[in-house]
Amino acid sequence: MNRAVESILLVEDNPDDAELTRLALSRYGLDGRVTHVSDGMQALDYLYRREAYASRVGGNPSLILLDLKMPLLDGIGVLHEVKGCDQLRNIPVVVLTSSTEPSDLLRAYEAGTNAYIAKPTEFSQFLSAMKHVCEFWVNINQTAPESPGAAVRVSAFGDLN
Repeated sequence: MNRAVESILLVEDNPDDAELTRLALSRYGLDGRVTHVSDGMQALDYLYRREAYASRVGGNPSLILLDLKMPLLDGIGVLHEVKGCDQLRNIPVVVLTSSTEPSDLLRAYEAGTNAYIAKPTEFSQFLSAMKHVCEFWVNINQTAPESPGAAVRVSAFGDLN
């Protein structure tokens, strides 16, 4: 495993899908490194260290697994925020969603996703997909060093500090 992997941020509103993803990641030794949040605003709270995550220690996640269709702030909104922030833009974001709509695929890439995976419906196929995600994004990919300075950004969602 890549020594630089500190954590994976899983942004998923469906508890069953979140548990399935955590189970798959645990098969590849990443069970203790996954932080799960259930909507886009919680993801930004985590990344910008605010609200419940104000005292979060450690660096930014080495990978974000992001669902698209979520309450409060969808995955496209999260992508725009992450890729629009100098301190966060180098974090790889893999969209992990049930949508196979071409418009969702296009919007995700236009917003800056690094990869787009449509969740397989069969468990064995899902495990295989997660194995490939782990192999590339965790074991092979070299992440950029974290940018210095606090992640503070003013946006349409308020002062994000």
